[in-house]
Amino acid sequence: MQRDSIPDPADAELVAAVAEKSALALRYLRDVARDYAPLAFANSLGAEDMVLTDMIWRGNLAIEIFSLDTGRLPAETCELMARAERHYGKRLSIYAPRHDTVQDFVAGFGINGFYGSVEARKACCHARKVEPLQRALAGKQAWITGLRAAQSQTRDKLKVVAFDHGNNLVKISPLADWSEREVWAYLRANRVPSNTLHERNFPSIGCAPCTRAVQPGEDVRAGRWWWESPEQKECGLHRVDGKLVRVERVGAGETAEAA
Repeated sequence: MQRDSIPDPADAELVAAVAEKSALALRYLRDVARDYAPLAFANSLGAEDMVLTDMIWRGNLAIEIFSLDTGRLPAETCELMARAERHYGKRLSIYAPRHDTVQDFVAGFGINGFYGSVEARKACCHARKVEPLQRALAGKQAWITGLRAAQSQTRDKLKVVAFDHGNNLVKISPLADWSEREVWAYLRANRVPSNTLHERNFPSIGCAPCTRAVQPGEDVRAGRWWWESPEQKECGLHRVDGKLVRVERVGAGETAEAA
């Protein structure tokens, strides 16, 4: 978290905005829990995802929460998994990569081969994240993410409700129009557990070898795959293909756009 994103508790306009957006996000979650069962929330343990974790677990919504243990997560992220489970008295579903796919990657590219090329990095992400995600989403009708449009140029067209052609599911991003300040205002107001790396200027946290702290004025995702150009900084979990698909059952009168 960058210092200028820390919300002022006395900021009445911020408090009002968060209250309004929280109510709307919770309504989306209740709608999709009702209309798209079974569904799941992919929790990366980032600040945005902890907002949604709080809404789902405190609201006792019928939404599975799962995390991907890539095998190379920072220790602070693993610690937060345990802390969140203690805080809410619930368990995360954990999906790990298959041993053979990771072994094939290492044999082909080397243990840290993801630094060598975009192709190698995406191959690592596929083995450690995309394939486990596909298993986690098997049999689901929809999935929920903590993506925000303001996070990076790869997400600036993000919609709250979309159709994910890659996984053939409806995809819900209830925090799409939230700002970083609004996320942190919610976390502080509701005393939600968060990753201690945020306090060391890690606003976006992935695998340890692929994440660094950001400098003042940098994009919030500048620390992810920092050796690559900004337009390439996605792991394959989230894609946009530009097609428009209407989904009639989405709550609050939304249509679903491809993602």
